[in-house]
Amino acid sequence: MEKIKFPQVRGKIIQTIELVVSPDECVIDISFKDKTALSFDIEACAVIVPELTDWKTGVYRPLKRWRRVHSRLFRT
Repeated sequence: MEKIKFPQVRGKIIQTIELVVSPDECVIDISFKDKTALSFDIEACAVIVPELTDWKTGVYRPLKRWRRVHSRLFRT
């Protein structure tokens, strides 16, 4: 787990929190009373979990699991 802190906004008073979702973007914007803002641009990605399973008995039995594969989104 990665934890990222934003000490520059500690103690600031929040004025608004907005979620903007459109076909082109997804942004969480936290605006503060001092006319600054902390924004989070969210990019889509897919996580693929390859797994080989045995269903011969009708019961799930994992045979092999591979590492997760994350797609990458490149902005243009």
